[in-house]
Amino acid sequence: MGEEAIVLYPAPPIGHLVSMVELGKTILSKNPSLSIHIILVPPPYQPESTATYISSVSSSFPSITFHHLPAVTPYSSSSTSRHHHESLLLEILCFSNPSVHRTLFSLSRNFNVRAMIIDFFCTAVLDITADFTFPVYFFYTSGAACLAFSFYLPTIDETTPGKNLKDIPTVHIPGVPPMKGSDMPKAVLERDDEVYDVFIMFGKQLSKSSGIIINTFDALENRAIKAITEELCFRNIYPIGPLIVNGRIEDRNDNKAVSCLNWLDSQPEKSVVFLCFGSLGLFSKEQVIEIAVGLEKSGQRFLWVVRNPPELEKTELDLKSLLPEGFLSRTEDKGMVVKSWAPQVPVLNHKAVGGFVTHCGWNSILEAVCAGVPMVAWPLYAEQRFNRVMIVDEIKIAISMNESETGFVSSTEVEKRVQEIIGECPVRERTMAMKNAAELALTETDCNSDG
Repeated sequence: MGEEAIVLYPAPPIGHLVSMVELGKTILSKNPSLSIHIILVPPPYQPESTATYISSVSSSFPSITFHHLPAVTPYSSSSTSRHHHESLLLEILCFSNPSVHRTLFSLSRNFNVRAMIIDFFCTAVLDITADFTFPVYFFYTSGAACLAFSFYLPTIDETTPGKNLKDIPTVHIPGVPPMKGSDMPKAVLERDDEVYDVFIMFGKQLSKSSGIIINTFDALENRAIKAITEELCFRNIYPIGPLIVNGRIEDRNDNKAVSCLNWLDSQPEKSVVFLCFGSLGLFSKEQVIEIAVGLEKSGQRFLWVVRNPPELEKTELDLKSLLPEGFLSRTEDKGMVVKSWAPQVPVLNHKAVGGFVTHCGWNSILEAVCAGVPMVAWPLYAEQRFNRVMIVDEIKIAISMNESETGFVSSTEVEKRVQEIIGECPVRERTMAMKNAAELALTETDCNSDG
């Protein structure tokens, strides 16, 4: 029948791809005789170059093969929509089904495909996997609480007819603290949104899979995991986390990475606040200036990753003209501002870092937990407001950055929260306890997975 293989199908955004690759590496570490085949759909927006990353993975892990699908043009590529990212992404994944089918057919002829593992966003592929005999599992790249929400969303939809989620004062989800409807993932806030019905359908499809692999661990989300198995009656859930990237191979010799870490070497222990907001985390010029003013007034040491504001996206990032006049020179003894990117995992694990201002992407949350760094939660898009409620109210490893009704955060708020997270805040001790629990979870996973 040929060599045994596992097929992985990630959503195109870099965070989803990297998580799926890490899953593939973990599977190989337990089953070295397997081959891993990763099906890649070209990203529909802001195409970050993944070529170097993919090349480095291929050279380091010969058992991992990438299959690049041809680009497709979705209907909405010429139109604008309120949730551009999700709708474009879902359309492209749906349009890619014929190419995925051909790839699976080819792989099934040459390998004994034991299973396929798909990203939640790739649910549309279930329409074609019925043609094959291998089981299909989900890999859910957010937390267990968010998975509980996805399971429960069809019920919320049925029991609140006509109401938009954002207008519901309090939403009750099994295993999750009560939260405002407006804290639900952005894509489902309004019923007339083009992707709302798709997410309802995805929620219904979850229980039809052979199982769900989730990047979390019991001590971090015990209540949500228990609710999924008991109240929502889905028992085939496999928490394998925390699964994080310990630094990409191609980043190690990056000049920017070296300069960030060298600067941190010269700072006192736990004295630096690290501000970083993910690959899609953008602020207006006005908000960037407000952050700068808040940081300067706080008197705290900081390492800040700044990206070009949307209104300046077609120009080269110029820190001097973007930031307040004289800011860089006035703060050069205490702060470092870097353009667009920093090596997040090595930075978080540096002894000089004592706090992390984050957009609440799940990967970033897990990286902070594993490093034992308390967070200031500043969500920007996707399910990040939901994640904020979890890490502030439920897990208690973060404090909240409070925004105005329009989403704007004042310099005074930035100043307060930055000072608070570096001080003796209660979440620091809780974060260290979670770091220890994460280390324990990984050793238990290793023990349970042998053979």
